Amino acid sequence: MRYEAITWGRTAGRLARYVDRLAPGDGGDRLKVAVDGAPAAGGEELAGLLAEQLRDRGRPVHVVGTRGFLRPASLRYEHGRQDPDAYYEGWTDTGALWREVFTPLEPGGDGRVLPDLWDPVKDRATRSPYVTLPPGGVLVLHGPFLLGHWFPFDLAVHLRLSPGALARRTGEPWALPAFARYETEVDPAGTADVVVRADDPRHPAWTGLGDLASD
Repeated sequence: MRYEAITWGRTAGRLARYVDRLAPGDGGDRLKVAVDGAPAAGGEELAGLLAEQLRDRGRPVHVVGTRGFLRPASLRYEHGRQDPDAYYEGWTDTGALWREVFTPLEPGGDGRVLPDLWDPVKDRATRSPYVTLPPGGVLVLHGPFLLGHWFPFDLAVHLRLSPGALARRTGEPWALPAFARYETEVDPAGTADVVVRADDPRHPAWTGLGDLASD
């Protein structure tokens, strides 16, 4: 896999241009973009930059983080607070993401998306109001372990950290086996449409859009 140096801003701009070409912004399908990666990789920041670039192009955008769709603590910590298998398999409420985020964005859906469901700090429902994403809008979902669930992404971006960089930058070393398992079982770098190497957050590099740019 070959990488070329790029800035985060240029990455967001190139991705926004590609997304803007996928479907018309006026009355077209709602698009779904994944920014997949460990929390230490900076996915939330890239998702924000991408959203800014898309809004500058006149596209309605809604950004969702999987942290707002974690299961209650009683379920997440059923096998302890530092169980990597539970973190990988069961912390995120994927059923709620399907029900509250993806299904409303299907053709014919009403576009009413729940921005978050559960506050993991207070460990209670957020009770946030629904947000309507109109036709031609773009959902940007960021978080770890997004690939491998059959989520209907129109574009999947994976932020890659080498094992050494992940070990240095993560604040939760107990979670490292979960990311190793994700690499083995899902191969996110081979599954995603675009890969950004984020070992040095000041100097990212990416694979580019490749054949996607000519679609």
